[in-house]
Amino acid sequence: MSRTVLVVGGGGREHALCLALSTSASIDEIHTTPGNAGTEHYGTNHNVAASDIAGLVNLSKQLDVDFVVVGPEAPLCDGLADQLLEAGIPCFGPQQVHAELEGSKLFAKKAMDAAGVPTADYDVLDATSDIDAYLDARSKEPWVIKRDVLAGGKGVVVTADRTEAVEFIQQSIETDGHVLLERFLPGEEASMLVVMDSSGYVCLPPSQDHKRVFDGDKGPNTGGMGAYCPAPVVTEAIHRKTIERIVEPMFSHLSSMNIPYRGVLYVGLMIDENGDPYVVEFNVRFGDPECQVTLPLIDGDVGELLYAASNDQLSSLNVAFHPHHALTVVLASEGYPQFAVKGRSIHGAGHGSDTSETWVSHAGTARDEENNLVSSGGRVLSVTSVAETLQKAHDLSYQRLQQIRLEGSHYRTDIGHRAL
Repeated sequence: MSRTVLVVGGGGREHALCLALSTSASIDEIHTTPGNAGTEHYGTNHNVAASDIAGLVNLSKQLDVDFVVVGPEAPLCDGLADQLLEAGIPCFGPQQVHAELEGSKLFAKKAMDAAGVPTADYDVLDATSDIDAYLDARSKEPWVIKRDVLAGGKGVVVTADRTEAVEFIQQSIETDGHVLLERFLPGEEASMLVVMDSSGYVCLPPSQDHKRVFDGDKGPNTGGMGAYCPAPVVTEAIHRKTIERIVEPMFSHLSSMNIPYRGVLYVGLMIDENGDPYVVEFNVRFGDPECQVTLPLIDGDVGELLYAASNDQLSSLNVAFHPHHALTVVLASEGYPQFAVKGRSIHGAGHGSDTSETWVSHAGTARDEENNLVSSGGRVLSVTSVAETLQKAHDLSYQRLQQIRLEGSHYRTDIGHRAL
């Protein structure tokens, strides 16, 4: 079977998807929009923004694609999957009603309550709430405050500073009408990516990413500075609990609805000292950079997996995984995450130096008028390696990273430190 696919998005996640699809026997032709300087290697980039829902549907029709794989969350929250399905085009990515699991923290909490999934206790605060009384009730640990909007990973504040907490709560109520105050969950974070449709689900190997910008998990939060997979913090026992307490109940809850969930459910976990998993958040798409380290460990045709999930045929597949380790390190622009210096030349990141063990995933890259590779975003690229051990994958990624030059750029030198 040779299929044509359109990948929506232009970051490191979409590059990782294109790479995986390019090695899939079931995929004949890959289109990406808007893509980046890396995705063009695997097919054709198009100039339709990921926010242009009507444009994306038209492009899908023009290209006569067999299915669409949606990378980012915003188009899903804006109903892209619904529009594609109306046009008779299968979509890997949930419809709007389920995209709210990421679009609204309160919606996700209510879904977890309905499914009986363990998560942090929470209060909903609005203009009538006594903020001080709520903060007093949770004053024994840091306050966790979450905006109930799609905030691109920037809508959460965890702080022990009361002034900061009050300011963020007041601002959020002013802009959004309400805000969530959650119980602080201590423990270690991990991610589980679950590919799901109405017929079944497939759990990809658990991973762990590094959100803080500097070594030792210091500095401000970012979209992710690196990741590795599988994450040893998710032991067999914890894996079993995660499936029994979180994945199974969520699958039952979602598959009982009129509209099934088709796509990947990203489960952000907090594992406490007793080895009990709780859900910190759901995302309705592959994480970036988790996508870069989980897809290469799938032993089989990724195109077939994504197509099956778009067509409620997952239960007919038998998905296996390589017994390897993957590790990716993100190279960021000068100034990231506060701002990003763009337009600088990148040297040494050419596709010609990629091997089956180590390769570069482009994220914020573009071509200038002379066709030179330049930076165009905060997270510019990542180097991913796959090896028999995590240490070997770590060493390969850092060796390759040292061959890449981008003025003012920075990266963490301790990705994987919790496991190594």
